[in-house]
Amino acid sequence: MKPAPFAYAKPRSLDEAIALLGTRSEPRLLAGGQSLLATLNMRLSAPRTLIDINGIAGLDRIARNGGTIEIGALMRHVQAERSAEIAQFAPLIARAIPHIAHPAIRNRGTIGGSIAFADPAAELPACLLALGGEVEIAGPSGKRSVKADDYFKGLYETALGPQDILTSIRIPAVTAQSRVGFAEFAMRRGDYAMVGLTATARADGKALTDVRLVYFGVGQTPIRAKKAEAALVRSDLDGAVAALATDLDPPDDIQATGKVKKYLAGVLLRRVARQLMEQPA
Repeated sequence: MKPAPFAYAKPRSLDEAIALLGTRSEPRLLAGGQSLLATLNMRLSAPRTLIDINGIAGLDRIARNGGTIEIGALMRHVQAERSAEIAQFAPLIARAIPHIAHPAIRNRGTIGGSIAFADPAAELPACLLALGGEVEIAGPSGKRSVKADDYFKGLYETALGPQDILTSIRIPAVTAQSRVGFAEFAMRRGDYAMVGLTATARADGKALTDVRLVYFGVGQTPIRAKKAEAALVRSDLDGAVAALATDLDPPDDIQATGKVKKYLAGVLLRRVARQLMEQPA
């Protein structure tokens, strides 16, 4: 199947792209296109205008500002995967990216595209939430920042407005006390995860503080398991696993029943908790 007909525009600046979003009929932004082109070809989406933002300079950079790492929206997954800065200062992102689809997808897919699309089974939205990061958004009224806790609204729904463009994400750089964990279950490497878990914490001697456990593939958005977080802070791993019974309510889908997903969530929690505890101080 081929896409429905559409117009094409390639702005050279953010202001031009924002203006086009307000003046073109049924527009969609094109970055890496690894989700959009598939839906176009299956006619699951049929925008009248594609606005290609790849010509806008400066949206594919990494910048470190004190304790923060800023990653431009147009950075390709493969760039982040090979980045020494991300490996050093954002190791959770570095752990997650090899699990995203396959090399051909990672060659074109973008960090910002994944966060903007907000697939609830995707790795990077969950990582952003686990890291307590934020997104930088440009729109008709200027730029604003939105914390990850406030960004994900529902199934493929975010804080982005109709004329907004996600320009970057900001996450805290790791410190000597930072701990991160990542694990997922997928039928095959590169498939969407049946269940995945991203985690961050701070080491306080042999204990953990500031624990954030974020599951993906178990709901309409990435989901924090807050009761399990509290139990893990108390060093009660069994209690944390038991708390998932109320923290999560995964629906049945074509990959697994909700009951199976909840069991797998507990298995992942034990694996990720081990990662958090075993990292060197």
